[in-house]
Amino acid sequence: MDRSSHSRRFAPAAALAAAAALTLAGCSSSSGGKKAEEGEPGASAGKAGTPRMTVALVTHQAPGDTFWDIVRKGAEAAAAKDNVELVYSADPSAGNQANLVQNAIDQKVDGIAVTLAKPDALKGVIGRAEQAGIPVVGLNSGLDDWKDLGLLEFFGQDESVAGEAFGRKLNEVGAEKAVCVIHEQGNVGLTQRCDGVRKTFEGSIENLYVNGTDMPSVQSTVTAKLKQDGSIDHVVTLGAPFALTAAQSVDDAGSEARIATFDLNEDLTRAIQDGSVEFAVDQQPYLQGYLAVDSLWLYENNGNYSGGGEQPVLTGPAFVDESNVEQVAEFAAKGTR
Repeated sequence: MDRSSHSRRFAPAAALAAAAALTLAGCSSSSGGKKAEEGEPGASAGKAGTPRMTVALVTHQAPGDTFWDIVRKGAEAAAAKDNVELVYSADPSAGNQANLVQNAIDQKVDGIAVTLAKPDALKGVIGRAEQAGIPVVGLNSGLDDWKDLGLLEFFGQDESVAGEAFGRKLNEVGAEKAVCVIHEQGNVGLTQRCDGVRKTFEGSIENLYVNGTDMPSVQSTVTAKLKQDGSIDHVVTLGAPFALTAAQSVDDAGSEARIATFDLNEDLTRAIQDGSVEFAVDQQPYLQGYLAVDSLWLYENNGNYSGGGEQPVLTGPAFVDESNVEQVAEFAAKGTR
């Protein structure tokens, strides 16, 4: 894509002096959708002297996945600072997520921040945002696709690089046989993580697919796998809640396998402290949400591009283990790591 024409197509629209309250139409609960919600009262107070603007943050969060609470806190902090009204909506179904982005376009928001777990399904609606003159930035998922889809900027972790670092860490701790638990089929970021681990891990590893929206099912599937193959010495999970569930599976199976995971939250930090989880890779989701919202404010008010519109802004990977968990725990307790 021609970046010089990109800036013309996404020329910032004049922000409204007083943005009306925005409520995006959510998807039905039967489809796993979550209605759009306005930010907490404190998140819209604002400190910047610039005109009020409205930003829609649309993610592929599944119900109950606490990872996204941290992303949202970061976004709300930036919104409070920048005099931005933040409207959050989410759905793990790519089609439903695309509908939420379309709702934001229809409501004429001033900017959109979106995750690209399944980029092909969002290509059309992102193009319509471009046609409407609404700037769009990416976060968390979609590092390989954000430029092709015409987004202004991207904030997140290179999942392949993170996976390769994870594989080397497994080598360091003496792992020999691992299983990589994928909790959402079709999510390119999750697949890249396991593929990255496989690239550098000197032992053997296989993928295990589970239904991430059904934790009892996750627990029973991992338990069955561990009972079936007693030689598995490490379970690799791709999210903090799944690591904690896998730890229960290890107990249920009477296995001696160790747990290592991508992503972090307060409970996972405690699990590293008590030794039930060996280590985690932190992609700093708070930073992803914060930078995504702040970047749209900067673009609207000063025409800035983080990374010059050509390079992503990487927020990870960073390992958390027994050597540094105490430092991280303080922030995890606040829900910001």
